Amino acid sequence: MVSIERFVRVKSLAEAYELNQERMNTVLGGFMWLKMGNRKIENAIDLSGLSLDTIEETGEEFSIGCMCSLRTLELHEGLHHAFQGVIREAVHHIVGVQFRNGATVGGSVYGRFGFSDVLTCLLALDCYVELYKGGIVPLHKFATMKSDNDILVRIHIKKDGRKASYQSQRITRTDFPIIAAAAAKKDNTLFISIGARPGKASLLIKDDCLLDENSADDEIAALAEWARDQYKYGSDIRAGQEYRRHLAFVYVKRALQEILRGVTA
Repeated sequence: MVSIERFVRVKSLAEAYELNQERMNTVLGGFMWLKMGNRKIENAIDLSGLSLDTIEETGEEFSIGCMCSLRTLELHEGLHHAFQGVIREAVHHIVGVQFRNGATVGGSVYGRFGFSDVLTCLLALDCYVELYKGGIVPLHKFATMKSDNDILVRIHIKKDGRKASYQSQRITRTDFPIIAAAAAKKDNTLFISIGARPGKASLLIKDDCLLDENSADDEIAALAEWARDQYKYGSDIRAGQEYRRHLAFVYVKRALQEILRGVTA
């Protein structure tokens, strides 16, 4: 259970940052993930008055405010077409529409949860986080950083033309994933992330990848096996270690087939 003494609707990022330096204060985001834990909060910092709930598109990138809801992310046609629907695929299984209307992109990324579909997906794209004090940091670097009291302001996704795919396995349709995998390819560089192992996703980059739509099934399978073996797997109440390891191979292979051939079978 979460208890909150007072809500503070800040008027600036500077005010939010100053408040967030105190241990008993926290940024609310959409409050959907936060309320699942147990915590006493003195000042709940509300960023909803700072106009950070929009997606801005330029010729080079998408800039996504930290208060943008997962539902807005899911329905954005520009993102959908720029990345072959990979973001929509990653988001639309998350709990339910009402939940996605409340949960924010900033909270989903800042939390760096092991089960995060959003983090797993975005790691395979050319993605950056904009921090109030820390500046712009590549997402794959941010994912490995220790949590601090900075404010995540925006997510930036570059339009670099890479082809991407997202795959996941769930016990039920709206449950957390028991494995999640994303793959993307730009020229001869391959980007792979595997999350819900149950540890948080991390990025694997393979240069000089010469696979294409004419590559044999056993070549694709060999690369999927190699990628799977770069990660460690564990057990929890949802799935065992060996089952997750097997699923990682299956879904990385499917993702590779999709970005190379446009099919997953």
